[in-house]
Amino acid sequence: MAGKTVTRADLCEAVYQKVGLSRTESADLVELVLDEISDCIVRGEAVKLSSFGSFLVRSKGERIGRNPKTGEEVPISPRRVMVFKPSNVLKQRINGTSVPNGSDEADD
Repeated sequence: MAGKTVTRADLCEAVYQKVGLSRTESADLVELVLDEISDCIVRGEAVKLSSFGSFLVRSKGERIGRNPKTGEEVPISPRRVMVFKPSNVLKQRINGTSVPNGSDEADD
């Protein structure tokens, strides 16, 4: 089930339609929220949005990978990766099931 991709412009339009701010104010608000989330993630902080999920930064150590074409072993350097973990509420909404007791924990 391939759906439509939601863009920043779509988010700004939704804020404009539902909140009643001007289009410029809606765009500024969306940008501020995305910038704050990004800044927190870059600093290595976890971002937890109740009833939505958590964005976490994990550190991966160096490991050995393999070039699938040649079979040659290649070292993969250590790096940080971002992980999104959906909340139980979001998982249940995706699957169309009811949410017991309004639980919104993102870290089960």
